[in-house]
Amino acid sequence: MGWETAELEGGPADGTRIRVSGRPRVLQVTAECPLEDAGHDVRVAAVYVYRRVGGVPPLRYAWDWASP
Repeated sequence: MGWETAELEGGPADGTRIRVSGRPRVLQVTAECPLEDAGHDVRVAAVYVYRRVGGVPPLRYAWDWASP
């Protein structure tokens, strides 16, 4: 299966258009969180889950507010 455009609905990535292959059921979106103490060699990211909705074009993924 080739690449196709999908749109994210709701949550922090609302309206974002992406390219996916194989129509995955779930997508994970991460957003970097700023650190107050930049001296540490770590990164922190918030995780958001989007689930595929509908079965006809356009391909859409909706934010799952109940996910981790």
